[in-house]
Amino acid sequence: MIVECVPNFSEGRDPIIVSRIARAISSTPGVQLLDVTSDPDHNRSVMTFAGAPEPVSAAALASIRTAAELINLSRHAGVHPRLGAADVVPFVPIRGLTLDDCARLAHQTGRRIWDELRIPVYFYEAAALRPECLRLENIRKLAHTTLPPDIGSFAGDSAHPSAGVTVIGARKFLVAWNINLRTHDLAIARAIAREIRESSGGLPAVKAIGLPLTSRNQVQVSINLVDFEITPLHTVFERVARHCLHRGIEIAGSELIGMIPQAALAASQGHDLHWENLRADHILESRLVTSEP
Repeated sequence: MIVECVPNFSEGRDPIIVSRIARAISSTPGVQLLDVTSDPDHNRSVMTFAGAPEPVSAAALASIRTAAELINLSRHAGVHPRLGAADVVPFVPIRGLTLDDCARLAHQTGRRIWDELRIPVYFYEAAALRPECLRLENIRKLAHTTLPPDIGSFAGDSAHPSAGVTVIGARKFLVAWNINLRTHDLAIARAIAREIRESSGGLPAVKAIGLPLTSRNQVQVSINLVDFEITPLHTVFERVARHCLHRGIEIAGSELIGMIPQAALAASQGHDLHWENLRADHILESRLVTSEP
């Protein structure tokens, strides 16, 4: 059995903190750290690791403990939305497990996070315990107002004073992908994101927001493609390109965050997606093969 975990941490600028969180994962027996991707504008790092369920749960807990020790959310600044030092922690079935298995793993891990670290936990997607928590974006909107955590609260508050809260879930493989635009006009990126995302009547299985990239003097359409079998990568890229053409701007390139399955690339074979960073070791299957004994 192989499960993948893809935690997102609210630190992408300090390489020492990022490396210490990564070391907490890689030093866990039975776990293979597959990728670490950091972005200074987002001030966020995405780490991908895989293994059998129990070691992966242990590595997730170790990384969250390290993040809570090193990241103070009250002093955090970055363009990406976040609720916690260890912001979102999804479990993904790869081999020999179902989404239900991963949901149970999420619940077990969430209970340990509260019991051992006193960080409140929400559950999302297949692990959601309430309909309003099914979508991660709903939790982000409601967590500061009317939505109590699924596990944990103290002193009338719903967040750890420095580590915030952690959102844990079980989901299918998601392609995290950014399309960068040769303009500094954030309104354009936000408008394109609104036009392509499913929730606004755009493409099925697409979530998108517009973000500034101050360090590059560009803006970005930040995309979560939650089902590449429904909407392949090239369909999203071509829709963004069409909107850019209409506005007289160019696409600077697209960048992958984390790993991608071979099937997602195969579905868009022959289409130029202007990749900035795609390498062979970003393909999930190739890393799993090379990392197995």
